[in-house]
Amino acid sequence: MFWKAGAQEESRRLAHFDRDRLLVQRAQRDPAAFDALYRRYLAQVYSYAYYELGDHHEAEDATERTFLLALSGLPRFEERATPEDGEGASTFRVWLFRIARNVVANQRRARRRHPTAPLEAASTTADPLDLEARTTERAAAADAWAAVDRLPGDRRRALLFRFVDEMSTAEIAGVLGRSEGAVRVLIHRALRSVARDLRSADER
Repeated sequence: MFWKAGAQEESRRLAHFDRDRLLVQRAQRDPAAFDALYRRYLAQVYSYAYYELGDHHEAEDATERTFLLALSGLPRFEERATPEDGEGASTFRVWLFRIARNVVANQRRARRRHPTAPLEAASTTADPLDLEARTTERAAAADAWAAVDRLPGDRRRALLFRFVDEMSTAEIAGVLGRSEGAVRVLIHRALRSVARDLRSADER
């Protein structure tokens, strides 16, 4: 009985299999193999950077910087997934998004020091047929994202990580440096704020 209890305790301490482990190990042996990790997470990192920065060029720059830093830091990366992280958890993804979060924060600071007007908004022209077909849908989506953009920092990030990048609460907790319980509260409060914001807009 004692042996069985000890074995269960030991199994809880064993590292969970990180879904990116084999790719990370290959890339640590051969940097050229990093391309597989790059392709797996490129769209997710870019989406996060774009929703945070609101500019395609800045998002591309932030994405490039994130992967360059990840590649240079990969030899020092250590997997720390545990059974509690759940099936399919990836500590590499958590680590990568921590880097992305820092890169985005640095770009925002640089933007405040050297503000520039985005050229994209001035050069965009709408297709009349598209406008006719999708005006309502686009307006609703724009209102929702505007409400998300008005959220405080970590509430906004928690929503983006959960619903844009489809991260688990464990992964979001790792990226934001909070407990899973705190992340659940962030997401719940963020959704309530967005719903309240949209409802107020409808009543105006």
